[in-house]
Amino acid sequence: MNTSGADGIKRFGGSHERPPVWSRGAWSALAFALAYTLASVPVALASGNNEFLFYIVVMAVLGAAVAWVHIRVRLTGATLWALSVWGVLHMAGGLVPLPAGWPASADTRVLYNLWLIPDRLKYDQVVHAYGFAVTTWVCWQGLRTATRDTVRPTFGVLGLCAAAGVGFGAMNEVVEFVATLLLPKTNVGGYENTGWDLVSNAVGATFAAVLIRLTWREPPPRSTLR
Repeated sequence: MNTSGADGIKRFGGSHERPPVWSRGAWSALAFALAYTLASVPVALASGNNEFLFYIVVMAVLGAAVAWVHIRVRLTGATLWALSVWGVLHMAGGLVPLPAGWPASADTRVLYNLWLIPDRLKYDQVVHAYGFAVTTWVCWQGLRTATRDTVRPTFGVLGLCAAAGVGFGAMNEVVEFVATLLLPKTNVGGYENTGWDLVSNAVGATFAAVLIRLTWREPPPRSTLR
């Protein structure tokens, strides 16, 4: 069977043939995610970072949700790896301390508060944009599965996927708000930080939608597949 070119398996826009549920790529992405999540627990305990213990529990719940979605949708190995990388970027953001002299946007000197471009761009904002670009990609693959691969990446369809990605981003802000209510001290930030997080989510979701459209190739007729 032809597995290159127009069937889109290697393209960002998604697959026209579903990969096996537990492929080598799926297992390796799962093992990577489990490894860094388990490694994060003693680090958070040793540093007294109760906020990140809360987020580790949230990550475990999200991991179970991703597994359920994967079984239903059969996400590509690349998608699962992209999600796993997002997770490790999140863990590092809250647990890795900044070296002395590195510019930080807050008193809590962790990677999330690192200024990549002073007073313009933070590590946190890049992770938000990346993460909800991947989420938009997952939404697109789910929509493809739900429509038996008949939907096309039109402006309206991709707008819907991007809106879903931004919506999940807003849900993330709700989780952070809950953390501020449950924990005496957090690194969530104020209203301006939340606003920039939402902007970053929208940028990432829009970028993913554009990339899906640019890399889309019409699948060949099913009768021509070998």
